[in-house]
Amino acid sequence: MSLFDLSDRARQYQTDLLEFMDSHVYPAEVVYEEQMRESGDPHFQPPVLEELKVEARRRGLWNLFHPHPGTGAGLTNLEYAPLAEIMGRSHIASEACNCNAPDTGNMEVLELFGTAEHKEKYLTPLLEGTMASAFAMTEPAVASSDATNVQLSMVRDGDEYVLNGRKWFASNALHRNCRVLIVMGKTDPSAAPHRQQSMMVVPIDAPGVTVMRGLPVFGYQDREGHAEIDFADVRVPAKDVLKGEGEGFAISQARLGPGRIHHCMRAIGMAERALELMCRRASSRVTFGKPVSENANVQDWIAEARIEIEMIRLLTLKAAYLMDTVGNKEARTEIAAIKVAAPNIALKIVDRAIQVHGGAGVTDDFPLAMMYAHLRALRLADGPDEVHKMSIARRELRKYRTKTENNQHGGNK
Repeated sequence: MSLFDLSDRARQYQTDLLEFMDSHVYPAEVVYEEQMRESGDPHFQPPVLEELKVEARRRGLWNLFHPHPGTGAGLTNLEYAPLAEIMGRSHIASEACNCNAPDTGNMEVLELFGTAEHKEKYLTPLLEGTMASAFAMTEPAVASSDATNVQLSMVRDGDEYVLNGRKWFASNALHRNCRVLIVMGKTDPSAAPHRQQSMMVVPIDAPGVTVMRGLPVFGYQDREGHAEIDFADVRVPAKDVLKGEGEGFAISQARLGPGRIHHCMRAIGMAERALELMCRRASSRVTFGKPVSENANVQDWIAEARIEIEMIRLLTLKAAYLMDTVGNKEARTEIAAIKVAAPNIALKIVDRAIQVHGGAGVTDDFPLAMMYAHLRALRLADGPDEVHKMSIARRELRKYRTKTENNQHGGNK
């Protein structure tokens, strides 16, 4: 029996989800693209996506990410991992099953730290899939990879806070159903560095909140949007502070851990689909009198892709297992490691698949160009590679610093 064997219920979900992908999701991709083109609106909500949501819910393939039984599937991280990977194979599958970022992370935050009012007003419709949300943390004026740099001010004024500042890359803020933001800002600049920040629930239509623009990513205007948002004297009731003043950094760590592993799981799904497309294309195309698949370099790419996918899948499953058994804090090295490894390896596989497709690979006739843009952006989202490498290195070095100090102490006796 393997350490990462799936439970019977997880296997059933996997079987059901694979069937749903084949029968509904993959065929809907072409319809989705047609409806987006016909609308002329980059942030249009295609009817076919709403139809997929109804079907996914009917099949019980709904809120699979949510670890709390009753409101979600109640799966562990290890059980959810292969499901997220399957959904990652299509850019519409996660939302079809109400498992898309950033709503997943926001739902968990509201579940853990929201008031009864927050849960009724925002969490319930998010769980129902009738509302979307955005997470506003990153800022254009500071290096937001260091969360303590966040500058948006949150000044107490009686029973309210007054917010002033600007955010960007607030993904989902241009989604047609987006109604609420979770905003991170600075409430006490004089406090300890990790106690200066707070998080608040802010309606997207609150007076003073202005969505300035959607930021293109490699020329793509993603349907959900990556918004730049201005906050000018936005008044937020004190009751809408999550968990309490000064808890923003702690909440962000609680939120981003599961979010990072979900991203990595989906990245593996993209790599698998890219490998499949590469094999099909290499087998069906003939150059210089022989199939492209007979070229040694292409065979190397295919073999290396299989090896590397298995490597990152095992590392991701280990991280999921540790999160389930010893907690996110103890799994932080593995979470950081997969956040570096999975997007980089998936990106390399997608790049090679593009090369095998020739000119077609950079067009919208195949999903590869979109995958490439998404994966390259993922190397920055939820912390850039360099920050995760730094945190891994510090923990590795700490082991040897402790050993050195012990040796020195022993030598002085």
